[in-house]
Amino acid sequence: MKWFFLTVGYSGLLPKAPGTWGSLVSLIMGIVLLFVLPPQTLFLSALLITLFAIKVIDKHEIDKEHDDKRIVIDELVGMWIALSIAPATMISMDTLLDYKSGIAIQLLLSFALFRYFDIKKPSIIGRIDRETKGGLGVMGDDVIAGLAAGITTAIIFQALAPFLV
Repeated sequence: MKWFFLTVGYSGLLPKAPGTWGSLVSLIMGIVLLFVLPPQTLFLSALLITLFAIKVIDKHEIDKEHDDKRIVIDELVGMWIALSIAPATMISMDTLLDYKSGIAIQLLLSFALFRYFDIKKPSIIGRIDRETKGGLGVMGDDVIAGLAAGITTAIIFQALAPFLV
């Protein structure tokens, strides 16, 4: 059960690019949840999962390597935080398929920017990744990457919004 949680339904066990697969699975899960939940609930769920994951990862890392690449629960949290900031709305099939709403663009941009920040680890994201050990280090950089991706997506979308009408 621990591995099901830490690997987000075993998506982190895929041999090539487990972080990207975990992020993609998390994007799909986040989109489905935004059909039935407001973004604030998705954000709070991500924070609660973060707190729980920190404890589970701390126990896991006692005799294991730090930041095992198979652990992708941090990608889920970062992706959900990005989705809760941009598009920051509940989704319906009509808005998802309507290009003027920009929901699909924001979802894809959130995914791309989250992966960028998670892989490149600029600024404080990289510092947290390098200097913070245990579950807090594993989860912390992705929480900040999710915040950065969500805010950047919202800013870019607001700049593009006049051209979508």
